[in-house]
Amino acid sequence: MKAISSMATRLLLADLMTAAAEAGLGEVETESVGGVDAAERVAAGEEFDLVFLADGALAKLADGGHVTPASVTPLVLSQVAVAVPSDADTPAAATTDPAFESVAGVRDAIRAATKIGYSTGPSGTALVRMLEDWGLTAEVGGRLVQARPGIPVAQLLADGEVDLGFQQLSELVGRPGVTVLGVMPQGCAIDTVFSGAVATTSAEPDAAAVILSFLGTDAARDIARSHSFAVPPTR
Repeated sequence: MKAISSMATRLLLADLMTAAAEAGLGEVETESVGGVDAAERVAAGEEFDLVFLADGALAKLADGGHVTPASVTPLVLSQVAVAVPSDADTPAAATTDPAFESVAGVRDAIRAATKIGYSTGPSGTALVRMLEDWGLTAEVGGRLVQARPGIPVAQLLADGEVDLGFQQLSELVGRPGVTVLGVMPQGCAIDTVFSGAVATTSAEPDAAAVILSFLGTDAARDIARSHSFAVPPTR
């Protein structure tokens, strides 16, 4: 079977699909690309069995008849974190800097940064909207650097292209050359629910649905937590 996902869940899905295969549910080849690119390819009719994207993107694909609406299953909650480059090669861990525990602290850091990295997809859109709401677009707009499709913000930080970065915590933890300062605090938190769905182009929709069901089990959720994702709220 074939699946497509955004970059935010690529490492998690690799482990989840390994677990599914070990449980005897079959092999799934997952391609991870930029979220916008993934949604466009599914909408264009490219054949996949499973699609893993942010909730909003999947809702649009369901409305367009590209994924089965009843199959849409929330899998993980991803929190956007703040990070800076690190001189060390030590993989980044999830930490909390008191300076970033308030909205004012995040806003001050943005105003002081030389280059600000942010991702494509829903988290990047939310960050840009937040800057507009704060009236900072004119002040910092020229310093915003959107990561190129398929390139994580963590790489921009490690390569010195930006000195402040915003991306899902799961994409930052474990990356060398990055120091995570904490998740976005209450009042400006950017949280995204990533879900899975069976594509209407699937030649094996029943088998795909079984794998999707497995991804909602306690064992799968433990794997998600190990990748710094949280369990999404119950609908």
